[in-house]
Amino acid sequence: MIKNYVAFDLETTGLNCERDEIIEIGALKVTGGKVSGRFSCLIRPENPISPEITAITGITNDMVADAPPVTKAIPEFLLFCRDDLLLGHNLLFDYKFTKVQARRLGLPFEKQGLDTLKIARTVHKSLPSRSLGALCEHYHIVNAAAHRAYHDALATAKIYQMMAHYYEDRYPEVFEPVSLTYRPKKQQPATAKQKAYLNELVKYHKIDFNQDAEMMTKSEMSRVIDKIILVHGRMI
Repeated sequence: MIKNYVAFDLETTGLNCERDEIIEIGALKVTGGKVSGRFSCLIRPENPISPEITAITGITNDMVADAPPVTKAIPEFLLFCRDDLLLGHNLLFDYKFTKVQARRLGLPFEKQGLDTLKIARTVHKSLPSRSLGALCEHYHIVNAAAHRAYHDALATAKIYQMMAHYYEDRYPEVFEPVSLTYRPKKQQPATAKQKAYLNELVKYHKIDFNQDAEMMTKSEMSRVIDKIILVHGRMI
């Protein structure tokens, strides 16, 4: 059983790692099989959290109002991880979101990892579901706050330990770490049409806009335009 790793989980505003945002990171560092460090951080997104996401996670816009932005949280999380192996449930989902944000900040995030979902699909083929909740129920693990990042990361670590204890000798290959790979899409510069529309929106609503539009990517400008329309409305 691997005894040194960082188990982590994210809560996000959606499923698209290129467009949606991280609103919480939760992680625990395990050294020698024991918890040696904890990381838990709410993140203030650029756009409001939808009622649907609040219903799932319990995270409200008021809760993140004074939270740090992702540009501060990601470097701190990467420092927490250092060179450790990553552990997660459906790990590639969380890795992709983190990788995209790290890349936007010019930071490396090349990792090896273990995915408890992948392991469960091999060792628990008879279970009707291998979701985190279903595995917690199977192993009688109490997750005090499901769908909150730190508690889900802790539950993932416990599930890994249980599966390794019972099944690693029988299925050693699925308990081997693998290199995590994801190539974020190349960012395209904002279009002339976007720049012109943003300029008109700013003038129409008399907004003090101090970002350099010439340096923004197409997706960044789309998010800015959407946010302005959400807060101030469209031009009439």
